[in-house]
Amino acid sequence: MTAEPERGPGLQPERDPGLQPERTRLAWRRTTLAFTVAAVLAARQVAGGDLSTAGFVAVACSALVWLGFLRVAHRRVHALGAGPRPQVLSDRAALAAVACTIALAGFAVAMIV
Repeated sequence: MTAEPERGPGLQPERDPGLQPERTRLAWRRTTLAFTVAAVLAARQVAGGDLSTAGFVAVACSALVWLGFLRVAHRRVHALGAGPRPQVLSDRAALAAVACTIALAGFAVAMIV
């Protein structure tokens, strides 16, 4: 059984500044992969049947949303690796990531329906 080091008001365990940004960078990469798989599966669903004008528009919009999300994720991954203390994700980038996710879900539903 290991004993935990004593922690007083002035004693804090040393923090490795490289671990958290690395975990966050990996999480962004996994999210990008999942986003890509969702976009490809939605496009594949449409490609299997007759492609109507609405379906084509939904596929095109999904591709644009996917590219937008890739840009947000790419910028965030590079920001996490830029220095010892990464910058906080801006409200604008967070809103863009959420908007891309919601839009992809909406376009995927439009493709299937």
